[in-house]
Amino acid sequence: MLTIGYIGNGKSTNRYHLPFVLQRENIKVKTIYQRNPDHESWERIAGVHYTSDLDELLHDKDIQLIVVCTRVDSHYEYTKLVLEHNKNCLVEKPFMETSEQAKEIFALAREKGLIVQAYQNRRFDSDFLTVQKVIEEGKLGDLLEIEMHFDYYRPEVPKAVHSFNPLESFLYAHGCHTLDQVISYFGKPDHIHYDVRQLLGQGRMNDYFDLDLYYGVLKVSVKSSYFRLKERPSFVVYGKKGCFVKETKDRQEEHLKLFYMPDHKDFGVDTIHHYGVLTYMDEEGTIHEEKVKSVNGDYGRVYDDLYHAIINGKDKTITDEQTLLQMEILETGVGNLQ
Repeated sequence: MLTIGYIGNGKSTNRYHLPFVLQRENIKVKTIYQRNPDHESWERIAGVHYTSDLDELLHDKDIQLIVVCTRVDSHYEYTKLVLEHNKNCLVEKPFMETSEQAKEIFALAREKGLIVQAYQNRRFDSDFLTVQKVIEEGKLGDLLEIEMHFDYYRPEVPKAVHSFNPLESFLYAHGCHTLDQVISYFGKPDHIHYDVRQLLGQGRMNDYFDLDLYYGVLKVSVKSSYFRLKERPSFVVYGKKGCFVKETKDRQEEHLKLFYMPDHKDFGVDTIHHYGVLTYMDEEGTIHEEKVKSVNGDYGRVYDDLYHAIINGKDKTITDEQTLLQMEILETGVGNLQ
């Protein structure tokens, strides 16, 4: 049994973590630390202890893993405290404010023989897992280009922000999802072209990014905007023999926002209307077009990996090197904005 506690009792803990953890028979949630008990807005979970005394969490000998689910500007402080109290640590994304902080945290964990990692749950998005399945089946041939889009039409968000803060930039907040997907599957790129903008002008929020990551002939583009009235496809994959288009995103977040939880069998599951379309030419020159059943996503697989790393001594799936590379790309991307 892996016994865990949480720092933070807000949306992140209650929407993106607990619904998956509570399903797992080999993980026990013991304690949740509430930073602002007067603002408690989520229903308490039976059998879980709630406290406003951080020391109670940090000194509990039963707890092996503490999950930091707070704003990014407090990640470094809390993660360092957790490690100093000899607890393993899982940290919401973005992992840290800077790559230097991340390096220090990883060094401290190594020194103490502990595990610390980012909560990169989007590795287990249905659309991303389905793209991997299609690539590995080989019908596309040699890969040439992949486009990844994460679009919104929320102009009120950047319009309400009248100063620039790298930590609140669109790239930091959303690029950390898609960049991790690229790095996890393709590794470190040969080079990157950055197009990171403030569409409302200098001194305003970063509300657009378009990063091209090059792997030999292959170009992987990660694109996102707050001003897309009609979203672009989630994934478009081009190979020498065909292409695959996945119009819709993973549905786990959609269902979580409706409080339709993972205990339902069809939670996060695509219907045939959500399936991507594979178009390819076979060896005889015949063109085929077919729908591809989506692979089911599961954010809880981050916890499955951590369980095996902490309890069984297996290697982490989400590595320090991958997280550091992502942090450096984020920093570079917003580095010239003011």
